[in-house]
Amino acid sequence: GRQTTCTPRWPGQFASGHPAAVKTVEPPPPGSKTVTIIDGSSGTRKEYTIPGGGDGGSQRPLLDPKLIEGTRHSGPDGVRPSSRYAHPRELPAGKKDSPIIAVVIGGLGISASGTADAFAKLPASVAFAMAPYGADLEKLADRARADAHELLLQVPMEPFEYPDNDPGPQTLLTSLTAEQNTDRLHWLMSRFQGYVGLISYMGAKFTASEQGLAPVLRDVAKRGLIYVDDGSSARSIAGQIAGANNLPYAKADVVLDTVPTPVEIDRALARLEMKARDTGFAVGFATAQPATIARVADWAKKVEGRGIFLTPITMVAIKAKSS
Repeated sequence: GRQTTCTPRWPGQFASGHPAAVKTVEPPPPGSKTVTIIDGSSGTRKEYTIPGGGDGGSQRPLLDPKLIEGTRHSGPDGVRPSSRYAHPRELPAGKKDSPIIAVVIGGLGISASGTADAFAKLPASVAFAMAPYGADLEKLADRARADAHELLLQVPMEPFEYPDNDPGPQTLLTSLTAEQNTDRLHWLMSRFQGYVGLISYMGAKFTASEQGLAPVLRDVAKRGLIYVDDGSSARSIAGQIAGANNLPYAKADVVLDTVPTPVEIDRALARLEMKARDTGFAVGFATAQPATIARVADWAKKVEGRGIFLTPITMVAIKAKSS
């Protein structure tokens, strides 16, 4: 039957609709949901299946039911997903003021080998960002939470070269209305549960547009999430909009695998350490590829010996907001 999608909520905030067409998954796996998707421009309605976790509909572990929006008429509560699903790290006595670094690894669920390596080799403080188009997203999310990794949802946003450079279905676009982009956002947010916030994917054009980005970040703020800028565009105005909406925010200071060779990744990690020493905190972003995972894992074993602590992304977002 027809069901509504599930998105995180913060007191009194509910999804307002569903966006344009997505690929139907056939055959529907156990635990899947059938939803009606409304095309934001034409009004065309179609039914699609959003796959579940293959558990026959049983409750998934480590999910807080108070944070799952099953209908548009659920009652409000006071629990922020960014707090409920966070894994704050207690720094050692005498080290509370040490520089901290958060590392986010994106694209979980896209590369099978990179995803496997991320789970096997990276410490729990490393955040995992999952693309909305990956396979077995709920299963991967469950595993990440069980291993104490904080989760982020990668949100595809319009680059300057769009549509020649296309981030994927349901991309947020400057040509759409605020309501249409919010509808797309809610579809993306329904792909899996248990994340502390959202992180941009591509989006150089969209993140430079106040008209496009501001309504999206207002919705994120109202839902009790954090927002992370992936650092790919110097023109992004996400920081200003986040500040105006009291939204915990962090921006990647260094993209670690712009040049995906071991030597260049190591150099990028060294720059990340320098940034953390200069400002007290820093964020690095990289993709879930085996070569990248290997270098980051090796670095993570040694960095605390140099007086810098690896912490979850929520700790950096909160520290950045307070400063």
